[in-house]
Amino acid sequence: MNGKSALGVLLVIVGGIALLNFIGINFGAVLGFLLPFILIGLGIVGWVNSKKWIGGILIVIGAIMLLGKLGGIIMLLLAIGLIVVGIGLFKKDKRRAY
Repeated sequence: MNGKSALGVLLVIVGGIALLNFIGINFGAVLGFLLPFILIGLGIVGWVNSKKWIGGILIVIGAIMLLGKLGGIIMLLLAIGLIVVGIGLFKKDKRRAY
C-alpha cells in the first residue's frame, strides 16, 4: 500500500464516521481508541515507504496516545506484578532453615 492509498483509506474512514455521526450514530469512543492504532499503522506505512521522519513521528505520537489510553491496564499489571513478587519473597524466607 503506497502513501496515496493509505491516505485514501483514511479519508474514506473519516468521511464514513462523519456521515454516521450526522445520521445520529456516534463512534467517538471507538474512534478515540482506534486513532492511536491508525497513527501507528500509517507511521509503519511511511517508514516502509522510506519516509522515515514522518513515519517515526506518527509512530511515536500513536504510541504516546496508546499509553495514555492503556494507562489503567498498565497500572493494574504493575500492581499484580508487585503482589506476586512480594508473595514470592515471603515464601522464599519460610523455606530457609537457619
